Amino acid sequence: MNMQVLDRETSNKVSFIAYIIPAFAEAYKMDVASAYQYLKKYGGLDFLQEHWWALHTDNVLYALDNIYTICHQNGGQR
Repeated sequence: MNMQVLDRETSNKVSFIAYIIPAFAEAYKMDVASAYQYLKKYGGLDFLQEHWWALHTDNVLYALDNIYTICHQNGGQR
């Protein structure tokens, strides 16, 4: 069995994204699956992938607001 260990940055990125999606769901009154689909459809996941480092250093409320703003700018309504 070939198991690869994630480098530290990738591990931190995955951990942050795994944390922020349920936090987004809770903040905007969605279930986690719906939040994931919303973020995927309206560019939130792409934004997370590209800017996770800056977002994870910010207050979670500001991070969630930034993600929501990106989705809203891409047509998301919630």
